[in-house]
Amino acid sequence: MSSRIEGGELHHVSVVVPSIADALPFYRDTLHLQAGPVREIPDQHVRAVFLSAPNTRIELIEPTDTASGVARFLAERGRPSLHHLCFIVDDLRSTLRTLEARGTELIDHEPRRGADGDVAFLHPRASDGVLVELIDRSSLERPHTS
Repeated sequence: MSSRIEGGELHHVSVVVPSIADALPFYRDTLHLQAGPVREIPDQHVRAVFLSAPNTRIELIEPTDTASGVARFLAERGRPSLHHLCFIVDDLRSTLRTLEARGTELIDHEPRRGADGDVAFLHPRASDGVLVELIDRSSLERPHTS
């Protein structure tokens, strides 16, 4: 069994913010990142926007429900904060099975639709406290539907 994830390049860094509208001017106007559309992800109780520049991709996420995990994460920190790192994998279902077989603690045992493709999260206990999201390379081309 392979000990490495196939693919593995960084897709984006995610920052949780109380308000995308309030945070966007800094990323857009100060850092000169290009903002994409704001997307609703109802099943995750968040709103998200990707900002990009050459070789750079940042996702801002805003909780839309005070009881969601993202809202609790933001409340615990009391301010905007790094939320997760997202890595591209070549076969998400197979990667999840491999990781689970190796004893890696997962949040998602099956892929779910995220803002930019099919995703799954590894539990922060698996990576010394950092939330890691995996995104399936083949799903990156499919448009998001809410």
